[in-house]
Amino acid sequence: MTPQPFTIAVPDEVLEDLHRRLDNARWPDQAPGEPWSFGIPVTEVQTAVDHWRHRYDWRAREAAMNAWPHFLTEAQGEQVHFLHVRSPHDDATPLLLTHGWPGSFVEFLDLLGPLSDPEAHGGDAADAFHVVVPSMPGYGFSGPTRTQGVDSRRVASILAEVMSQLGYERFVAQGGDWGAVVTRWLGVDHPDRLIGLHVNMMFAFPGADDPDPMEGVTEADQERFATAGARIADGTGYMAIQSTRPQTLAYGLTDSPVGLAAWILEKFNAWSDLDEGGLSATYGWDRLLDNLMAYWVTNTAGSAARLYAESARGGSSPTDPVGQRVEVPSGHTVYPYELLQTPRAWAEKAYDLVYWAEAERGGHFAAFERPEGFVTDLRAFHRSLPTS
Repeated sequence: MTPQPFTIAVPDEVLEDLHRRLDNARWPDQAPGEPWSFGIPVTEVQTAVDHWRHRYDWRAREAAMNAWPHFLTEAQGEQVHFLHVRSPHDDATPLLLTHGWPGSFVEFLDLLGPLSDPEAHGGDAADAFHVVVPSMPGYGFSGPTRTQGVDSRRVASILAEVMSQLGYERFVAQGGDWGAVVTRWLGVDHPDRLIGLHVNMMFAFPGADDPDPMEGVTEADQERFATAGARIADGTGYMAIQSTRPQTLAYGLTDSPVGLAAWILEKFNAWSDLDEGGLSATYGWDRLLDNLMAYWVTNTAGSAARLYAESARGGSSPTDPVGQRVEVPSGHTVYPYELLQTPRAWAEKAYDLVYWAEAERGGHFAAFERPEGFVTDLRAFHRSLPTS
């Protein structure tokens, strides 16, 4: 299929319905004790909802998004929405940026200019990319998935097909969260298509036949691993639900924008290296609400969560063994507030690791939270590639 231009145009009645629901929200009581200890506080969600209802201008945000070229296509029976920003430099390197949950294409909007036209942003033409940013099947303007079995491995195959439709037979792939899992599968199943791959969440675990899993693991690695382990133990209940009963969860997230906001914003708070002032100071309410709207106006909160269950049942969840080393030149940037802190020794066993960096600031949503640093790091990785 040939990709077709697409314009975001949310009907007025969808926005009017959203406003009614926000106006008539039924609020829970606040649990006693430390405000965040049982989940996101009522006051935090009320602040977000107040901005959403009274200061957030979707039509202005929609117009800004539409300033970039959007497309729709079909691959393996699934609809895929994506942005495709070609560089003014014809010889630029094709780049696929894949988001995760609870993110969206919105995470990369502020990177499109610097990545595609570095000279216009104080950079070097040698760092130019032709940028492709998909909404994963089941997410955002890709719409709900249509078929069963859309797991992370199939998503990788779908996105490889989209890149072929665009005429990009070889490209650099980058991802975090599910995007990192999808990127890993691209490296396993489509190694000939990749110039290199970079992730900001590295899935690399010792195999059952590894005689010494701790060989090469430093004391600093162990400290980071322990800190991340505590965050994981206290903050992954959502994963158990989405991996087993996403349909049941979908009713609440689909019917209540307040419920959707609480479910998603709690993760942005827990997984980010926040500036003083919290979520609003780090991201800005408008950008956080842009991301929420990608789920709300498309009615995809349920199908997005379904990726967890499909991948768990399909053997392609983040912790499932891949069965082979990724032989594509690979890079990883460690962000201090990332949930998963993988030792370099493990990464070198699982990937053809040619680039490793450790950022001073940043968390799970690296591109969204620290866009300038993310761009600088991605350029450095690109320069390190043997074929670049």
